Amino acid sequence: MRHFKTALLTLTVLALGAISAERAAAQITLEQATASVDAAEAEARANGWNLTILVADAEGVPIYLRRMDGASSRTYDIVGMKVHTVLTTGGTSGAYGQALAAGTVDTIPGGIWYEGGLPVRVNGELVGAMAASGARGSEDAQVVRAGLAAMGADPVN
Repeated sequence: MRHFKTALLTLTVLALGAISAERAAAQITLEQATASVDAAEAEARANGWNLTILVADAEGVPIYLRRMDGASSRTYDIVGMKVHTVLTTGGTSGAYGQALAAGTVDTIPGGIWYEGGLPVRVNGELVGAMAASGARGSEDAQVVRAGLAAMGADPVN
C-alpha cells in the first residue's frame, strides 16, 4: 500500500510538472512583448499615428505598455478595456462590437467595442491580448497586427 501511495504521488508530481512546463511554454515573454510593441510603434510612426500600445498575458496582466508622445491620456484606459474585451470573448474587440450591434451577445462590464484589440494566439492557444488606441479602430488594428507578426503569434483575420 505504501508503494502504491508513493507511486501515485510521484505520478501526480510528474503530471503537475508537465502541466506547468506546458503553461510556461505558452506565455508571452518580456522580450516578445517588447519586440511586438517596437514593431507596432514603427507601424504607427510610419503612418503618423500617436498611440498607446499594450501587451497583456492571458490573465490580463500587463507585460508591456507604451504611450507614444502625443497619445491622449484617455488611450491608456481604452487599451485596457480592449484587452479585457478580447480576453473575455476570445475574439477581437471589433468582432465583439459587431456582435453587440447585432444583438447576439450580452454587454461585457468594462468591455469596449472599438477595433484594435486582438487576441495573441500561439499554435491556436490564447496566451494573451494586444491592443492599441489613438487612431481609427482599423488603424489601431493595423498596428497591432504588425506587432503580432513581430512576436510570431498566429495571424488574426
